[in-house]
Amino acid sequence: MRIRRTSHLLALTALTALALTACEDGTGVQDEGASHAASSTATAAQPTPATDKGTGTGTGTGTGTAPTKDTTGSTGSSGSTGKTGGNTGANTGGNTGGGTGDKAADDTASDTRVLCNGSNTKVTAQPVARPLNHMLLTVTNTGSKTCDLTYYPVVRFDEMQWVPQAAKETQPQAVTTLAPGECGYAGVLLSAADGSGDGGQTAEKLTIAFQGYTPNSDGGASATPTLPAKGVYYDSSLAVTYWQQDMNDALSW
Repeated sequence: MRIRRTSHLLALTALTALALTACEDGTGVQDEGASHAASSTATAAQPTPATDKGTGTGTGTGTGTAPTKDTTGSTGSSGSTGKTGGNTGANTGGNTGGGTGDKAADDTASDTRVLCNGSNTKVTAQPVARPLNHMLLTVTNTGSKTCDLTYYPVVRFDEMQWVPQAAKETQPQAVTTLAPGECGYAGVLLSAADGSGDGGQTAEKLTIAFQGYTPNSDGGASATPTLPAKGVYYDSSLAVTYWQQDMNDALSW
């Protein structure tokens, strides 16, 4: 009985770990595969403490023995040497330790953030029941570095020659940032619910382009998520949201 109970506990633990690495696509939690640990990236971006600085300031023992006048010349010389050692520890050790640590932290931090694009993410496109005529884009960071989803997705169905605009009211306060294994979202309004849109047609192919750190700049490789077998209907009402950290924010518009 103890062996059977232990097996059940191990299975429950494994299922819990899998749920924590999953992303949503509007139809429930979907398994996106194994996620990379994010803690190492966050730690690397923190400044490295200057450990040499503290030890340097505590070595000024020469200042206590130098004023002794009734000692021999050699003792006085020893006191001067002690004072010099204290200054060297405080200045050379402290400055060297602090400078080297800060530079290492800066170099590391510059290597931990990249742009999210088709080369380091997995992108899915899933029509949803609510809101009506909407589709959810889900981007999962499959790389080993934290990536930024800037501005909004550049959506193109088939050979479409125009770019759907983003709803300004959906712009978040900060750039959507994904640690390895995390997901970001954007909502797509496919067509007007009242039928007021023009030029309605069914698309069979979707291309998602990513923007850089300035608006409309090239953010790197595009993605071509698979559409449903029956295609996706859209019209001139086609519009998108900015990239969001939370799925509900992407679908609340």
